[in-house]
Amino acid sequence: MMRRFLSVPALLLAVVPAAVRGQKPAPKCDADNAGLKLPAGFCATVFADSVLGARHIWVSPQGDVFVSSQSQNAGGIWGLRDTNGDGKADVRTRFASGIRSSEVAMFDGYLYAENRNAVVRFPYKPGSLEAAGKVDTIVEGLPVGTHEAKTFTIDKNGAMYVNLGSVTNSCQEKDRAKESPGKQPCTELDQRAGIWKFDARKLHQTAPAAVHFARGIRNAVGITLHPQTGRLWATQHGRDQLGGEAEAGGNWPNSVHYNAENPAEELLQVNEGDDFGWPYCYYAVDEHHLVLAPEYGGDGKKQGECAKKKEPVATFPAHWAPNGLMFYTGSMFPARYKNGAFIAFHGSWNRAPEEQAGFNVVFQPLNGEKAAGAYEVFADGFALNRVGRGGGNHRPTGLGQGPDGALYVADDMMGRIYKIVYTGM
Repeated sequence: MMRRFLSVPALLLAVVPAAVRGQKPAPKCDADNAGLKLPAGFCATVFADSVLGARHIWVSPQGDVFVSSQSQNAGGIWGLRDTNGDGKADVRTRFASGIRSSEVAMFDGYLYAENRNAVVRFPYKPGSLEAAGKVDTIVEGLPVGTHEAKTFTIDKNGAMYVNLGSVTNSCQEKDRAKESPGKQPCTELDQRAGIWKFDARKLHQTAPAAVHFARGIRNAVGITLHPQTGRLWATQHGRDQLGGEAEAGGNWPNSVHYNAENPAEELLQVNEGDDFGWPYCYYAVDEHHLVLAPEYGGDGKKQGECAKKKEPVATFPAHWAPNGLMFYTGSMFPARYKNGAFIAFHGSWNRAPEEQAGFNVVFQPLNGEKAAGAYEVFADGFALNRVGRGGGNHRPTGLGQGPDGALYVADDMMGRIYKIVYTGM
């Protein structure tokens, strides 16, 4: 039998750690990939647990992970740090308290967050996990109630785009009531169900004085800017109750199965003046375009005025609830992911009698600003229970990209933060 021996230089290389040799050590992963199902070559760790109410994420150039929280008691912004490179946070600091926030973003030396009816900012010192000064109020007096998360994004020039979600399901005269007609016109569109543009550097602004940038978006929880064009993108939470008996959650005489599969969730490219149709329209899965809502005389096929509304770039199964949107710009993942969109789906509560679904992170391939094929489920395994209203699950909400190209996912139900890396193994 032939035996192969390493030369002395090769033997030394084999036993000297990669970091000492000037090479980057391989990313660390949990043995069970934190319970996730991922494509070949990817693995994951539980970066942090029990970050109650965790929503959206910003990762600093130093690799510190800042997480917004809308928890009643532990809300604010949390700073997480991995000091030994094992893929797990071993330092946790409450960067900001006294707010319940669904968003966190960095601009011009400040960390921005929202507080239900306001957008605020805290001075940030690079490398610190504590606010460097007092809070400023950028926008105030925003509407509260249903869909009250004021998610936002800020462009390089300081334009801040804020989502003001609808207060109703479909602008009925009586909200969520059986066969109640829709208001005509839907005056709610003047204050909600759209995106408003503010100045991120200016204090004490109000929505009436801001630019009403786009309308007809029921709830754009996922909102970000395209890395190449700088243009605005968002996701839309589709409406509920398109079919079934009222006691089962339906408003209209369509079948419960129709309601479970409609409307599609949407990925939108948003320009100033765009109208995406809510509440008059919804995206019908079988028709492959926007159709009139039943509250406005629709039958599941008729387009009417919806033919003039802006269509989505890509669509996804009904009621999955897209909460996080991020374009991947790192170099860790294979090249095919570059500038494509990752979307975190919170998971459904209203697909009965079908199984509840979503509770995952998908990848939407793009060619420039057009879909380049169907979506792919990238990370699954968050759901532990798919019956009832989807309770008892990890529910993906926020996405963040580390300086090394790792993908972070926040779960707002159980407070877990996942770190997903590519090793090629």
